[in-house]
Amino acid sequence: MNLLNGDFGKQITAGISQQTGASESETHSVVSAALPALLGALQNNASGDGAQGILSAISSKHDGSILDNLSGFFNSGDTSDGSGILKHVLGGQQGVLEQSISGKTGVSSGTVSKIMAMLAPIVMGYLGKQSRSNNVNDGNGLNNLLGGLLGGQSGSNILSGMLDQNGDGKLGIDDVGGLLGGFFGKK
Repeated sequence: MNLLNGDFGKQITAGISQQTGASESETHSVVSAALPALLGALQNNASGDGAQGILSAISSKHDGSILDNLSGFFNSGDTSDGSGILKHVLGGQQGVLEQSISGKTGVSSGTVSKIMAMLAPIVMGYLGKQSRSNNVNDGNGLNNLLGGLLGGQSGSNILSGMLDQNGDGKLGIDDVGGLLGGFFGKK
């Protein structure tokens, strides 16, 4: 979260805001909610069989070079890579997470989706750069890196917190009902 409050975070917020049409305030709000959720989902994937896939992605396509040319990335307006990352990392939870962030921030789920698609390649690039500077080359190292980025919190706890609509600490049918109610109540 410290990353978001510095100059780099301001550049990310301004660039995503310009591409998505959301205000910088809305973008900052969504990014602040989505960033821990994305890192948490990556940590969940890294603790299973997905570690090798993430390591492969961050050692090649998502090696951190995106961070050296953010303006070029933003000017391209291409969200296909980000959409693919989200689908891979979040799977069937993507829509639910977008609805949850929408409910928490007041930003439409369509805009949340666009912001997350712009944010995902940046997160992967940052993870790639951090993994290189910390010599991460296995699942344990990746898990430790992600845990450090999450401030020691578990990815499962972060995702559950985002998806728990009624605040009872459990994911249940009433949480899904709350998300669906929010979905159908929003334009």
